[in-house]
Amino acid sequence: MKLSNQELIKRMRGDLSDSYDEEIELELVEDRPLEAYTEGGAPEYTAQDRENRRTYFRELFRLQAELVKLQDWVVHTGHKVVILFEGRDAAGKGGVIKRITQRLNPRVCRVAALPAPNDRERTQWYFQRYVSHLPAAGEIVLFDRSWYNRAGVERVMNFCTDDQYEEFFRTVPEFERMLVRSGIQVIKYWFSISDEEQEVRFLGRIYDPLKQWKLSPMDLESRRRWEEYTKAKEIMLERTHIQEAPWWLVQADDKKRARLNCIHHLLNQMPYEEIVHPTITLPERQRSDDYARNPIPESMFVPEFY
Repeated sequence: MKLSNQELIKRMRGDLSDSYDEEIELELVEDRPLEAYTEGGAPEYTAQDRENRRTYFRELFRLQAELVKLQDWVVHTGHKVVILFEGRDAAGKGGVIKRITQRLNPRVCRVAALPAPNDRERTQWYFQRYVSHLPAAGEIVLFDRSWYNRAGVERVMNFCTDDQYEEFFRTVPEFERMLVRSGIQVIKYWFSISDEEQEVRFLGRIYDPLKQWKLSPMDLESRRRWEEYTKAKEIMLERTHIQEAPWWLVQADDKKRARLNCIHHLLNQMPYEEIVHPTITLPERQRSDDYARNPIPESMFVPEFY
C-alpha cells in the first residue's frame, strides 16, 4: 500500500524523534520538557508518547544491566558466542547492536562488520575471511551482516554464480554445525520490516544530513529490487534454518520494540547467572612531600570555547 504524503511526513517525523531519543539514552529525566528534544519544540508528543519513552528507557537500562551480568558469566565460564544480525537495509540491525554493546567491555563483546571482499579474498574459501573473527573462550562476537551475504545481496545483485550460490547452501549448515560442535554458540537474527517502513527510513536518510552517509547506491538498488530480496530471504530461511543454529525473526517496524525484544530474547538463549565479584576497595593515594606538578605551557591546552 502506497503511503500518502501526509502519512509519509508523519512517519518520518516519528523516525526523527526516535533519533533524538537515541541521544538522551544515557540520561533519563522523568520530567524532561518537550522543548529539550529540539530547538523548536518536539512535534506532536502526546502524554502517551512520553510515557512510552520512559517505559522504553527503563526497560533498556534494565536489560543492559542484565547484559553486563551475561558478559561476566561468559568470561567466567569461557563461553563462546557468535550472534548474526541480518535483514534488509534500514531494518535496524545497527541500532540493536549499538544497544547491546553500549555498556559492555569491547575486549569481551566486539562487532565484526566486514567490508566487501577484496580481490584476494574473492579467491579464498568463501568462509575463510569470517573464521578469523570467531570468538575465543570468554568472548562474544556480533556480526553486522555475515556469511549470509551470499544468500542475499550477492545473489540478488549477481555477485556470485549459480554454482557458488548452491555450494554455499551445501556448506553453510555443516559449517555452522562444526562451529557448534567446537563449542561456539551460534544465534541468528533476521530483522523484518515492511515495504512501507523501509520507504520511510530511506526517505529519512535522504533528508537528514546526519544520516545521509548511511545511504549507499547499493541501498537504493536494493529498494528497487524489494521482491527479489524477498524471494532470496525466503529461500535462505528455508535452507539454513537448522536445529543447531535456528533463525529467529524480529519484527522491526517499531525500532524500540525490536531492540527490547531482541535483547530480551538473546538473554534467554544462555543460562547465565550473576557472578559474585570480590569487594573492591579503593586504595589510598600515596603522597610525597617533594611531589610537585611541572607547569605546562598554555599553548598546549585546548581552548575552552564552551
